[in-house]
Amino acid sequence: MEEVTGRVVVITGASSGIGLSAAVALAGRGDQVVLVGRDPARLAAAAAEVRDATGTLPASFRADFAALDDVRELAGQLRSAYDRIDVLANNAGAIVLHPATTVDGHELTIQANHLAGFLLTVLLHDRIGRMVVTASGAHRWGNLDPHDLNRPLERYIPFRAYGTSKQANILFAGEAARQWPGMLAFSFHPGAVRTRFYNDNRLVAWGMKHGPLLRSPEKGAETLVFLATADPARLVNGAYYVDKKPRRVGRKATDPALAGALWKASEQAIS
Repeated sequence: MEEVTGRVVVITGASSGIGLSAAVALAGRGDQVVLVGRDPARLAAAAAEVRDATGTLPASFRADFAALDDVRELAGQLRSAYDRIDVLANNAGAIVLHPATTVDGHELTIQANHLAGFLLTVLLHDRIGRMVVTASGAHRWGNLDPHDLNRPLERYIPFRAYGTSKQANILFAGEAARQWPGMLAFSFHPGAVRTRFYNDNRLVAWGMKHGPLLRSPEKGAETLVFLATADPARLVNGAYYVDKKPRRVGRKATDPALAGALWKASEQAIS
């Protein structure tokens, strides 16, 4: 990894789990981490945990990704606070057990897991050095239709909606590398991690919660930290990583035509 100090690293979904573990690790390396989360109390507790571990209290910003106006306000605050963002970790994510539509008219999973991060990156991309997106092996169960991002609402299956959003994450990172050649972009699979995400969603955790398959948040964050810090010469721009190594994925997550169509649909969705 590069010897880096003083870089600005913005991490969404940083109140717990992978995001918080990555924040502790990166702050411990000397990076200026910036936490983004939805719940003010949990965000303050996360900032205190980073401070206790590293001696430095990180900046924190509240935003609810179920409301795109919150994302726009967040982007404005970050632009005012930082001339550059060396790393944007689009890590916020959720699995939604029942069909729901946001105030913006989008299926909640695709907005929280993809559209909000897409909007944030679009608004900040001229200041971002590299982007890391937390995706998932669940992308293989996705069934993305870029012509109708609300298609999962028709016959709602939570894990299918989640997989579709993770498919979108990988396509977004790959297309971002093509659209913005001056910005590095990566996606990664953290594994099944023992976090609030799993503990709060019995549908996902069933049969696994107490089993050996669950990783610690620190282990789940390792690839995020690697992609945020490694020498660019060691990395494959636009690639999907598992355990710090690039991994080939199926056509549904790498098709350039599908990625381009998703990009256009996402631009329309956030306009």
